[in-house]
Amino acid sequence: MNQADIISGTGVALIIAAFFLTTFNLLKEKSKLFFILNLFGGVLACWGSILIQSIPFTILEGTWAVVAFIGLMKRKQA
Repeated sequence: MNQADIISGTGVALIIAAFFLTTFNLLKEKSKLFFILNLFGGVLACWGSILIQSIPFTILEGTWAVVAFIGLMKRKQA
């Protein structure tokens, strides 16, 4: 397992954890933790995608992180 696998694998694990926890009602979809898991997961997965030079996944994961960040900021304003 190389560095890119570890970084992106950790990011994907965080995103899946957020999905799992909300699916089984262990975490609310608009909770701070939900957005934080998605934000850090997206950032790590994006970083891993950059390391392997995968433009489509870099765009996907970068967008994921930006949307999670916006959601977190909107939550703070409410």
